[in-house]
Amino acid sequence: MKNSKKAIMSVVYFVAGMIILGGIWALISAVTKNEIPSPSATFTVFKEVMHKPFQNDPDYKGIGTKLLSSLGRVAIGFGLGSLFAIPLGLIMGSNKITMNMVNPIMQILRPVSPLAWFPLGLAIFHDSPKASIFMIFICSLWPTLINSAFGASHIPQDHKNVSKAFGFSTWKYFTKILLPFSLPHIITGLRLSVGIAWMVIVAGEMLSGGQGLGYFIWDEGFNGGSIAKILVAIIIIGVVGSLLDKCFTALQKKFSYAI
Repeated sequence: MKNSKKAIMSVVYFVAGMIILGGIWALISAVTKNEIPSPSATFTVFKEVMHKPFQNDPDYKGIGTKLLSSLGRVAIGFGLGSLFAIPLGLIMGSNKITMNMVNPIMQILRPVSPLAWFPLGLAIFHDSPKASIFMIFICSLWPTLINSAFGASHIPQDHKNVSKAFGFSTWKYFTKILLPFSLPHIITGLRLSVGIAWMVIVAGEMLSGGQGLGYFIWDEGFNGGSIAKILVAIIIIGVVGSLLDKCFTALQKKFSYAI
């Protein structure tokens, strides 16, 4: 009963939030004399854009095809970043020497703007899509690295004493203590990282061209396209980003017992 009431209230809050957003949007549209299309006009364009969304002809790519292209780049960059960040973070959190060596490097590189990495990726790979993936890789690994290190460095001393008392091997300590305790923190890092990866892909595709939602927005905005189509793309990006966040939030709740 309590869970059903909570679910109903969540829906009510969501609907109320959307009504407020729609009202603000309609007001901005009226003030700008429809320079910014109204919600109803944007919805009309949305239906047009969603016609044959996965069309993949040489002369026309559907919005679904563009979305899958963006998701593919995000998956590769985010995946490679995670494979690099998780083990390094666990090592940093478990070893003070490694932490002291890597932390200064991380503090120097972490604040660098995502756009600064694209020319470097282009110089390395001589390929725009690969440069975008490189940019996502660099920018998305920091939250996972930091949270993995935090989880590994905050294992209670009692846990460590138990492993010593029972003579745990390195592998057993990793699988029974280090990884289970650090896992919720790792998932928190992954949740933050995938959000960054999804934001960065738009900037990357604006620079790299080709197909993808980022290039779609750039093309519509700078080549006399439709503002309504830009709004549709922004909505799609927001919805997909929200779904990605909810997936990792659910995963985070599932493994919260490990703390």
